[in-house]
Amino acid sequence: MQNKGFVKIFAIALTLVCLFYLSFTFKTRSIENKAAQSQDEQAYLDSVMNKKVWLGIYSYKECREMQIGLGLDLKGGMNVILEVSIPDVVKALAANSQDPVFTETLAAAKKRSISSQENFVDIFAQEYARIAGPDAKLSTFFATSNLKEKINSQTSNEEIISVLKEEVDAAVGNSFNVLRTRIDRFGVAQPNIQELAGKQGRIMVELPGIKEPERVRKLLQGSANLEFWETYKVSEIQDVLTRIDARLAQKYADENPTEAKEETAAKETSAEKDLAGQLLETADSEAQTANAAQREALRKSNPLLARLNPYPYSDSWVAGVAHYSDTADVNRMLATSEAKAIIPRDLKFMWGVTPMDGTDSYYELYCIKSDNKNGLADLSGDVVVDSKADFDQHGNPCVSMAMNTEGARKWASLTKQNVGRGIAIVLDGYVYSAPRVNGEITGGRSEITGNFTVEATQDLANVLKSGKMPAPAKIVQEDIVGPSLGQESIQKGFTSFIIAFIILMIYMCCIYGFIPGMVANGALLLNFFFTLGILTSFQAALTMSGIAGIVLTLGMAVDANVLIYERTKEELKSGKSVQSALTDGYKNAFSAIFDSNFTSIITGIILFNFGTGPIRGFATTLIIGIICSFFTAVFLTRIVYEHFLGKGKLQNLTFTTAFSKNLMQNTSVKFMESAKKSFTIFGVVAIICIAFLATRGLSKSIDFTGGRNFVVQFEEPVEPEEVRDILQNVITEDNVQAIALGTDHKTIRISTNYRIAEESDNIDSEIEEFLFTSLKAAGKLSSDLTLATFIDRENRDGGSIISSQKVGPSIAEDITRGAIISVILALIAIFLYILIRFRNVAYSVGAIFALCFDTLIIIGMYSICWGWMPFSLEIDQTFIGAVLTAIGYSINDKVVIFDRIREFTGLYTKRNRKQLFDDALNTTLARTINTSVSTLIVLLAIFFLGGDSIRSFAFAMILGVVFGTCSSLFVAAPTAYLVMKKTKKEKEEIAAAKA
Repeated sequence: MQNKGFVKIFAIALTLVCLFYLSFTFKTRSIENKAAQSQDEQAYLDSVMNKKVWLGIYSYKECREMQIGLGLDLKGGMNVILEVSIPDVVKALAANSQDPVFTETLAAAKKRSISSQENFVDIFAQEYARIAGPDAKLSTFFATSNLKEKINSQTSNEEIISVLKEEVDAAVGNSFNVLRTRIDRFGVAQPNIQELAGKQGRIMVELPGIKEPERVRKLLQGSANLEFWETYKVSEIQDVLTRIDARLAQKYADENPTEAKEETAAKETSAEKDLAGQLLETADSEAQTANAAQREALRKSNPLLARLNPYPYSDSWVAGVAHYSDTADVNRMLATSEAKAIIPRDLKFMWGVTPMDGTDSYYELYCIKSDNKNGLADLSGDVVVDSKADFDQHGNPCVSMAMNTEGARKWASLTKQNVGRGIAIVLDGYVYSAPRVNGEITGGRSEITGNFTVEATQDLANVLKSGKMPAPAKIVQEDIVGPSLGQESIQKGFTSFIIAFIILMIYMCCIYGFIPGMVANGALLLNFFFTLGILTSFQAALTMSGIAGIVLTLGMAVDANVLIYERTKEELKSGKSVQSALTDGYKNAFSAIFDSNFTSIITGIILFNFGTGPIRGFATTLIIGIICSFFTAVFLTRIVYEHFLGKGKLQNLTFTTAFSKNLMQNTSVKFMESAKKSFTIFGVVAIICIAFLATRGLSKSIDFTGGRNFVVQFEEPVEPEEVRDILQNVITEDNVQAIALGTDHKTIRISTNYRIAEESDNIDSEIEEFLFTSLKAAGKLSSDLTLATFIDRENRDGGSIISSQKVGPSIAEDITRGAIISVILALIAIFLYILIRFRNVAYSVGAIFALCFDTLIIIGMYSICWGWMPFSLEIDQTFIGAVLTAIGYSINDKVVIFDRIREFTGLYTKRNRKQLFDDALNTTLARTINTSVSTLIVLLAIFFLGGDSIRSFAFAMILGVVFGTCSSLFVAAPTAYLVMKKTKKEKEEIAAAKA
């Protein structure tokens, strides 16, 4: 093999990289296991959070961020897609114009955008030209006071469209930044937030392990609240903090007199030191030298100031700094009745949003002043019309800000009254910056300077822009999975993986012998290791769909080894030595392996681009797994064989066993002669499927209809029909469906589109309460069950929602459109690839005809079977993923067969074409059957052991493998043969006519 040295070096490098990234997972688990054994688990984790715990470089926090994450379906949590309404943004940019032409244009653009991927601003401009005429000027609506710096009455429509696009992008970007900051403060480990490519205004948020979905909904959907506040200097309020500290110490001493006596000695030893100096010294040295008992005693004698280290500069407006683990205690103390009695009415405290300079654990607490009687900010952020990162006259990074007329007037007054003091820029209750006022600022234009980096100025500019966010983000899709359900998915997923892998290993050894089987199995293990390592390096979350992708990749990875071994057996039969046979086997199998893997990757890429959430996770795993399997099966196994053969070993390999020696050898099936019979049988099956689709239809999930799913676990078995009737009697105008998950009839999934179009902030909670009230009134829930228990996703004792899902109408329409486009694109891409590779349209026609048949059969079987199978057969995104994966798998068979036909066409130029096709199919029959069986082994393991969440996917894939194998032999090849025959006949007729 050429470039053997490069392959070895690459394999070693890839192994080291995978070990490096996987090591973070093992280290994190080790630390968390130690924490679980300590007296205070959280305190232990906090103490090592920023310590260098791995390789002397990485802290526990960094290790946790780089470990392989678990998706929501495995860990539990919340996945939401939020949408910033672009039409609302455009309306706000037009100062909420009520002009009839504008209103008609906006409505028309909104309607058209539902079925279009075009930018909304472009659609709006086109509709305006259609309604108002091509010469109508957009400046009529958008030359507003807020946009006066960018648009006036003379601005052209093209320039206005460009400005509107910038403003819309800025609005979405502001929403993204606000959401990211809110999520960071929520304290979720490994959150994921990203703008969805190709879906303007859509933002996906994944929050693993979340336990308060209602709080998250309010947090994510609330409007950004940007404010400008005056501040107090520390020297003006220091006595307030000292008095609160003393009062709380007295209170705790009164509540625990025994502990108070024990603290006296510790307190007296430090009496001679200045309190502030002592506290700062403690903060600086506690990690190395402070005695834990003394530190605890200090916290009791000075409960507030031992946690909030006083700021040493009296001219500052920062009251003090606290470790992030102490901020909650400080908040609680400042909220006590004792503290409230001391704090002046015009004084409030707010935390900085990021750690103070030079640290990553300490946060500043600002002294905020409010002169207003109603306690509101001196100036709201909606007066800011523009802000951007810039550079001052000395070339240092700064932020420039512009306000509208009203804001400029108030800003001049505010800055005049606060020269030498700080003005706090506050978003959602957290201080982002508090610059010192150097003088009165008039005209509405300001420049904020400081010790900024370029990135910091951009962040602050984005914060200032968020004050004029015209449309808050609304949740349009939501999935919530309880953590215990996630743990169950982990167990089932890994059980299916282990059993599938063991059976695969045994199967390969039984078919090809112990040594070839173990070499192939070793490649499978390396494939799994590399796939997991690469996923970790991408910081991708492992989902149940991802596990299914890994398991399925193992089954598909066997295909390459089967192709190589079958070709090697053919070479051995021709009298070649083992070494020569293996060399030629690898060489002759390469093109078929490459083509089949490449077509599978095509479908994986399409899945990734059109899918969201679990489907993307599956596609990512599938693509990585296919690439890794190609590398391990084609290159690494060959190095193993060449190593041992070079030492004179393995010279007697036959790649057969007593069981498989004569299995499917020397077959002579007349596939082409039976083409008409095959077409008749498969045509009848297709007609039956079409009839069921036309009369019975499909059970569409909320992915395609919009609505909500609630998986409810009852304490006693219930019939799905009863649950449906109970709810349908109340919801008379909307649809309700209920199906049992599993065989015990205790877990029921309820689907409804009840009030799905409503967008109020509390609608989801209201639907949960409605569900609880209706089921409880009908006696399906115990009389003492509370609403809090019913909506608790962690409760698995019965009588609660264990997972839920929401898909808004607009999302459903996008999913439907995306599903259709993805299937069509997959078929077109495969058609073109086969045409390019095989340079004969007959192969492309045969493949696409067979793939369309496969797709029809899978969909038709779902239509036939739904309703009486003991699991869900709804058409959802996972089903579309299964169809695309089945297409990718099915084309593998067809490519291998076509590759052999192409090879025989070149070798046997005088052989009858019908015989040539039959010979090609017969020589690849063993490979076709072995690959299908190995993949079915994996799929059956997923189907029976993988759990309810993945069973429908496995069922669709089983159908795809069975019918895909049949279509390769009885549809694709005969179709290609007939097309070639017709083409040849036409050419002969043309030649005869010319003669």
